[in-house]
Amino acid sequence: MWMRSTMAYRASFLMTTFGNFAGTALDFVAIVLMFTRVDSLGGFSFAEVAFLYGTTSTSFGIADLLMGSMDRLGRRVRDGTLDTLLVRPAPVLAQVAADKFALRRLGRLTQGALVLGWAIARLDIAWTPVHLLLLPVMLISGAGIFSSVFVVGGAFQFLSNDASEVQNSFTYGGNTLLQFPPTVFAKDLVRGVTFVVPLAFVNWLPALRILGRDDPLGLPGWIDFAPPLVAGACLALSGLAWRAGLRSYRSTGS
Repeated sequence: MWMRSTMAYRASFLMTTFGNFAGTALDFVAIVLMFTRVDSLGGFSFAEVAFLYGTTSTSFGIADLLMGSMDRLGRRVRDGTLDTLLVRPAPVLAQVAADKFALRRLGRLTQGALVLGWAIARLDIAWTPVHLLLLPVMLISGAGIFSSVFVVGGAFQFLSNDASEVQNSFTYGGNTLLQFPPTVFAKDLVRGVTFVVPLAFVNWLPALRILGRDDPLGLPGWIDFAPPLVAGACLALSGLAWRAGLRSYRSTGS
């Protein structure tokens, strides 16, 4: 319904999508400007950083397109309009994800994919069958991990009533973090996004294998192939968190 509503005004859709594309492109412009002053960042070349940027932006773009409406949940909890979703014969999570579905978010996804394509063309990567398989698996698994963070953030809003900014610190903030190589951050931070909130599995660990780079934490090599398992575990845990949050909902009482 929301997609049909959007496409009813195609000129508006094209302008808002381009605005989303241009707005997110400013993140990459900042990286471009940074490399006008330095030759490498944490030992990574411009093309390698662009590869990191493209992989995380593409994964996040998919998750944002599908689950980006979760930050509206706090408003529905506060005013009680979530009740209307509870009486419909459809999963509440699917309804919340589709709430005011913003097709313009395709701009972010397109921009990230274009940067990724450019980086792949510039890099001298020995594309083995393993690398060719690892790249799409990394993108899909990364989208799953980001989606689980969106769902957990939504579940937390049942308790806080408004925690969208806390959620954004892990989703949008995590996307920004992963655009840069792990070597520029303290090892404690890298450990945190590996073992606590496993955002490193979105692109850092598998991307380092594709780029032929060493893992700064010295983890076993098989860890680079763990994103699908991590994504599955994150989605399962986020499902449990969502069910717990939904059961705690008591409407507004007004």
